[in-house]
Amino acid sequence: MNALSQEEAFARIRLLRSPNIGPVSYRQLLGRFGSALAALDALPDLAGRGGRSGGYRIAPESGIADEIAAVRQAGARYLFHDAPDYPQLLRQLDSAPPILTFRGDLALAARPAVAIVGARNASAAAVKLARQFAGGLADAGFTVVSGLARGIDGAAHRAALDDGTIGVIASGIDIAYPPEHADLQEDIARRGLLLAEQPPGTEPLARHFPSRNRIIAGLAAGTVVVEAAPKSGSLITARLAGEAGREVMAVPGSPLDPRAQGCNLLIRDGAVLVQSAEDVIELVSGFTGAPRSCFREPGATFAEVADQLTDEPAEIAGLLTIAPVAVDELIRQSGESPAAVQLALLELELAGRLVRHSAGRVSLAA
Repeated sequence: MNALSQEEAFARIRLLRSPNIGPVSYRQLLGRFGSALAALDALPDLAGRGGRSGGYRIAPESGIADEIAAVRQAGARYLFHDAPDYPQLLRQLDSAPPILTFRGDLALAARPAVAIVGARNASAAAVKLARQFAGGLADAGFTVVSGLARGIDGAAHRAALDDGTIGVIASGIDIAYPPEHADLQEDIARRGLLLAEQPPGTEPLARHFPSRNRIIAGLAAGTVVVEAAPKSGSLITARLAGEAGREVMAVPGSPLDPRAQGCNLLIRDGAVLVQSAEDVIELVSGFTGAPRSCFREPGATFAEVADQLTDEPAEIAGLLTIAPVAVDELIRQSGESPAAVQLALLELELAGRLVRHSAGRVSLAA
């Protein structure tokens, strides 16, 4: 990658902060127009073709200037998706964040990594296990990735802090959450690596946590769930890891403990049972992109369609409902080329009429 000019870097941040721009549409726009500067000029016309009424307002320059100043004030820097030191495993996700802010040592993201996640209200035994797993992995040269939540996350970070840990937060890089982990978050920023997708000043809202979880899963060759309820963020992380083709591992627990039910369900559904750091090391050390766990859902990657965009019209809005459907299915049913369908979806998304889901699925906005 050639060094970005300040003008293009500013335009990229502005593009991503504009309405209805997500990771997929951002990359499609860059691939189609060659630069963020050119893509910004095209946004109003594309949104109009998608059916947006009332005009399309690009993110204001003043707001981007304020954001850049806040990033600098926090002692952080920007990391763009095509930078040489952008994490390689994360880059493989179709939904990889186009822009991250970070504090700390990016070299930690280049090492083999394992994510450790689990319950916030974890049992004492599970917290001890998380420390043992994280310490053993760190001693073996693995970077431990987690989300700085209470319970399992915090225990894993603390056990790996001396050897290398990455904390992924759901807030802006300048916001500590939860508040009691403010010191831990600062320690990770100084001695490890702290990553944020949201702009500075962003408070952690509920919708931000699944986005954070996909980054945790995407950074690592495998995700270990130590303790989790059946409906929890940890299981979302495990599912996202499986969809990304990564190893999914779980520590078994008593069927009588609700906090263990999520892990037991994962194992029943194909996750690999692990009981020690050595089990994890054995599994991920030979990771070649073909995991032993059974969570992968193959689908077309962005790389297969990014360079196919054309100006061919594709009337596919009528095929969409609020129920998610695979893009490949839309291509089959519409009879249009993949490039034409992708362009139509991009226009609908910019108009605020399309929602993108995991595993390459889309739906109409409710």
